[in-house]
Amino acid sequence: MKHVTRIQDLGPEGVEAVLSQAAAWKLKDPGALFPGKILGMVFFNPSLRTRTSFEAVMLRAGGHAVVLDVGSGVWKLEDRPGAVMNADRAEHIKEASPVLSRFVDMLGIRTFSQGGGDEEDEADPVINAFRKWATVPVVSMESAREHPCQGLADVLTLRETFGTTKKLPVTLTWAPHIKPLPKAVPNSFLLSAAAAGCEVRVAHPPGFDLHPAVRAEAEAYAKATGGSITYTHDQDEALVGSRAVYAKSWGPTAQTASTPTDVAALLASYSGWMPTRRHMGKAAKDAAFLHCLPVRRNVEVADEVLDHASSRVVDEAGNRYHVQRALLAWMRGG
Repeated sequence: MKHVTRIQDLGPEGVEAVLSQAAAWKLKDPGALFPGKILGMVFFNPSLRTRTSFEAVMLRAGGHAVVLDVGSGVWKLEDRPGAVMNADRAEHIKEASPVLSRFVDMLGIRTFSQGGGDEEDEADPVINAFRKWATVPVVSMESAREHPCQGLADVLTLRETFGTTKKLPVTLTWAPHIKPLPKAVPNSFLLSAAAAGCEVRVAHPPGFDLHPAVRAEAEAYAKATGGSITYTHDQDEALVGSRAVYAKSWGPTAQTASTPTDVAALLASYSGWMPTRRHMGKAAKDAAFLHCLPVRRNVEVADEVLDHASSRVVDEAGNRYHVQRALLAWMRGG
């Protein structure tokens, strides 16, 4: 039984296998891969691309998807070991996960950071509880630590655009926002790009560092694939000569600001980091722009970047379908 709740479950070899299969099946549809199979999808948080793409994968492959929204038609779920359940969480994942496993062939879980800080996100308690107690394969539809399906779609988009990701210079740049966001997407782009052999430049303001464990994991992948990773607080320096620019907002470390007001002020102070055509002009002439979506226009990214011919954000979103189909098949041994 194969779970995929993090890039580590695949490693560089698994990433390559899934991407190669996704590219092949995008050219020639494989037909009914999952006849009669059911994917149970548990959503703790909203979704547009993730829900639709996974449902489409199952339906077009001869299977079915069951969607459960936690707290809306489904009991609120507890994940903490030893919790005294005298509040609003009526059911524990320790029961919910194995029970759902009796009804479905695979489980997809979507759960964001609960705001407890970087160490809690690194522990990824909710999805790991499902993983621990499930008796069917579990796939991440985003968790506190990672969004592996997004990272795979990002890399597939790079390969389609440039032919290869080996030694491809790409920039992951922090972007401003109205509120602090989780680090799952930047974590997954860094990990996936490193596993694909990219030369990754990570640019962010002081105090917005990614977790040391994520950085160490990415370094190991880069070493294994011939890629490289550099970090800088100088956005322009990171952009020079880059073939792809990936913009994403994420929140500061827990120690940077003590109150939400402080965080909002901190985010606003770096509004100059919002990608514009000036920023893209620093990159290579054929540079592509990527973002996971949803995106707050003219806050996180300027219209002139999103609407430019170099933007690949819609193609990137479309590739979620293709990598997820290949990933589910990989998890089932195909």
